[in-house]
Amino acid sequence: MRRIGTHNVNGIRAALRRGFRPFWDSAEADVIALQEVRCRVADLPLDAFDGYHVTLDTGQLAGRNGVAILTRTPPTRIRSLTTTVTSIAQGDEPRSIDSERVVGRDLAAFADEGRYLEVDLADAPVRVASLYLPKGAAWPHELGTEEKYRRKMRFMRGLARTLVASRRDAAADGRELLVMGDFNIAHTRQDLRNWRSNQKSEGFLPEEREWFGSVTGPRTMVDVVRSLNPDADGPYSWWSWRGQAFTNDAGWRIDYHLATPRLAKAATSAFVGRESTYDERISDHSPVVVDYDTSTLAA
Repeated sequence: MRRIGTHNVNGIRAALRRGFRPFWDSAEADVIALQEVRCRVADLPLDAFDGYHVTLDTGQLAGRNGVAILTRTPPTRIRSLTTTVTSIAQGDEPRSIDSERVVGRDLAAFADEGRYLEVDLADAPVRVASLYLPKGAAWPHELGTEEKYRRKMRFMRGLARTLVASRRDAAADGRELLVMGDFNIAHTRQDLRNWRSNQKSEGFLPEEREWFGSVTGPRTMVDVVRSLNPDADGPYSWWSWRGQAFTNDAGWRIDYHLATPRLAKAATSAFVGRESTYDERISDHSPVVVDYDTSTLAA
């Protein structure tokens, strides 16, 4: 059994102060994908990663973005949008290492932003990815936002191609693919509480939802948490800091596990680590954790 989770931490240093380690120590996850690490390598709080090997792409935008994957053992292969990432072995200082580059015309423009990272696990036939998809904008419903809107659409086009290529490459290597992270898209009405008032909002635009449907399906990439909770509203993973959104559970489900079908079938349970109160929140996102019986993948 492997416990695997994803968490947009909205800044690793702030998350550490707010209870990042107590949650993950209790969860006892084998693999953790992080998004919005938002920290220079020189300023990383290394105690946040005790017990794990860290592969990290911080990007070059100071104080923004950054994705990481925490594993119990060093990965056997690393791929990202850039050629150099940061590795932190247990008990060691960070060091730069080479990464294979995920090639794609549309994603090349995002190479310095720390948005996508893949590793091959050493102890299971699985390739794991951490994704932070741009938030985008509600153009044309919101004036002056066309550039942000088109950047997100461009990233989505490139990511769709990457998911196909990575899935096929992983299969050729005898591996399943698991892509986790903040997609900044609620796919269906079940995935946000106030869907009626958000039909012209970024993250729930018709074209975003259509794209999400195009990259998922029973033969390609399965939305694991939805497959385990087919009739539920939510479980939500993001709530605004403002107002009473968290208290009233007026959330969005935008943090996903997308897995190849065989791995999705190995999922036995899932939960969102929603904090008990507003004051206990680690981030504006809560962790999304799935247990996978990877022993079924051995044959």
